[in-house]
Amino acid sequence: MISMNPYFNFKGNTGEAMNFYKSVFGGEFTTHQRFKDIPGGEKMTPQEQEMFVHISLTTPKGHVFMATDALDSMEQKVIFGNNYHILLHTENETETDKLFNALSAGGKVEMPVNKTFWGAYCGMCRDKFDIQWMVNFTYPQK
Repeated sequence: MISMNPYFNFKGNTGEAMNFYKSVFGGEFTTHQRFKDIPGGEKMTPQEQEMFVHISLTTPKGHVFMATDALDSMEQKVIFGNNYHILLHTENETETDKLFNALSAGGKVEMPVNKTFWGAYCGMCRDKFDIQWMVNFTYPQK
């Protein structure tokens, strides 16, 4: 495993929350992508298009906080307990499959491991103790 990060889910106020964390921890936004920038984003409401599909804050010491806006239109309800994932960055697809299969055993698969539009091999699950995980291998950039 390469690294582990918290991944937060917010109710439409990701920008406000991440700016707050930036004021507390310092750092810079290293990635920020809005729903209007992804495939199918043009079909969303103007308000949803401006929300964050992904944002990363990298602190001066190299810690990374990641977040997204959960959308009611996509049947994503943020409640206490599902407002975060632990994101595992893996070294390859094999490690991704191994960790995902072990974590999801006896739990619930939320998104099966597959190749994604953002250039990764990723899956999401909730383990048998109700902890949410994202297991992600990012393909090398060409």
